[in-house]
Amino acid sequence: MLPVPLDKFHAVVGPANVLAGVELSPYVVDGRTPEAAVFPGSLDELRAIVEVAAAEDIPLVPWGGGTAAAVGTPTAPVRSGIVLGLARLNRLVEHEPGDLTATAEAGMTVAALQTSLRARGQWLSLDPADADRATLGGVMAANASGPRRHLYGTARDLVIGMTVVTAEGAVVRAGGKVVKNVAGYDLPKLFVGSYGTLGIMVDVTVKLRPLPDDERLVCVRFERLKDGALAARAVMASDLIPNALELLDADAARSLEPAATTGGAALVVGFDGLREQVDWQCAELAALATPLGGAEVQPLPAETWGWLAHAAAAAFGGTPAAVMRLSALPTQVGDVMEQAVVAARARGLLCACSAHAGVGVVRAALFSPREQQELTPVVATLADWRGIERSGGGHAVLEWAPLAVKSELPVWDDAGAAGRIMQRIKAQLDPRNILNPGRFVAGI
Repeated sequence: MLPVPLDKFHAVVGPANVLAGVELSPYVVDGRTPEAAVFPGSLDELRAIVEVAAAEDIPLVPWGGGTAAAVGTPTAPVRSGIVLGLARLNRLVEHEPGDLTATAEAGMTVAALQTSLRARGQWLSLDPADADRATLGGVMAANASGPRRHLYGTARDLVIGMTVVTAEGAVVRAGGKVVKNVAGYDLPKLFVGSYGTLGIMVDVTVKLRPLPDDERLVCVRFERLKDGALAARAVMASDLIPNALELLDADAARSLEPAATTGGAALVVGFDGLREQVDWQCAELAALATPLGGAEVQPLPAETWGWLAHAAAAAFGGTPAAVMRLSALPTQVGDVMEQAVVAARARGLLCACSAHAGVGVVRAALFSPREQQELTPVVATLADWRGIERSGGGHAVLEWAPLAVKSELPVWDDAGAAGRIMQRIKAQLDPRNILNPGRFVAGI
C-alpha cells in the first residue's frame, strides 16, 4: 500500500489545511483512523483533491459536522482513506427572500444558516439534531430531520438544486434555484440520503418559509403508553395541524420533569401559525386528550425541540448499548414501542423509546444494567426488534452501536431488488469505489 501523497494535498489546500497524526483523533470511527484529513476552501480545491484520490485509489470520507459519522457499516477496504472535511465551505451563497429560496455551501451549519435566514424573516423548515454542528451537506447526505418533519417533511422534500463533485472530479449542477423547477430528472434527490457514496455536495439550494407569528411546544402526560398512542391517532384524525407529534415512553420522557407535573408516557405536540390559531389548537388538544386519560396540557421550553432527538438515548444516563431506528405504520407506533421494551426486558436489558408518531418512525435505545456489557443479549434483542418490524412490513436500521455489535448484526436491512439497482447506480457514478466505500445499503 502506497503512502498518502500529503505533498500533493499540501499543494492544493496548503499545509495548514491538512491534518495527520494525533490531529486525526476527532475523525476516528469504528476504531479506524484515517490516514489524513484534508479541508478544501473552494470548489476547485475540492475537485483537485478528488482527482488526486481517484488517481491514487485512496478512499474518501466526506465529513461535515460528524454528527452522523458513525451511521453505517465500517469502511470495507483495507485502507482507511482520508477524511474530506467541508468545514471551510461554509458561506451563505445567495438568499432570495422574494423567491423563498437560498443557496448555501455544504459546510455551513444548520444553526448558522437559520440565524442568517431569520434575520430576514424566513427559515428552513428542517430541524435535525445537533443543529449547531450538523452541516447542510451532511443533513442532505443523511436525509436527516427532526420533530417538525411531521408537517414539513425531510431534507429530500426541501432541496431544489445542488452542486456535486463526482468520484472522477466532474462537477454536476443539478436542479435549479427556483421552486417551480420541473425540467429534466430530479437528480438532487438521488444524492440526498446517499451518505456520501455517490458524490460530494458542494452547495445546496433549498426552499424556505416565512417565520410563523407564533410557535409553541406542549406536552400531555399519560399513565399508559397505549393511551398516549390513542391520543396521537386522535390528533391525526382531527382538524388540528401540528408541526410535530412525538410520543415518548415513560423512561424517555423522564427528563421532561419538572416541566410536566405527572410522570408516565408523554405526547409532545408542536403548533405554529397565527397566535389565535395556536391558542385554539392547544385548547382543542386538551379537549381531545382528556377523555383518553391525558393530564393537563403543559408548555415546554424552546430548548426541548433540540432535546427530543436524544430523549431515548439519554433515558438511563451513560452511553446506550445500541440505538435502532424502526419504521412502521403510524397506527402501529405504540405497539412497536411496547414490544421493543418487552423484548429487551426478556433478555435482562433496559429500553427507552421515542417516536415521530405521525410518520411511524421509532427510535429505540438499549441499555445494559450491568457494568460489564454482554454482547449476546444485545445482539439478540436487536435481532428481535428487526423481526418485529419485518412482521409488520416495516424496516429497521442500526443507527448507532459499537463495532463489536455491528460485526454481529447487519446495520441495514436487506434491500432486495432495490439494493441491486443502487449497486448499479454506484458503479456508474463511482466506478473506482472511492466514496465512502461499503458504508451504505447493499455494500455500496
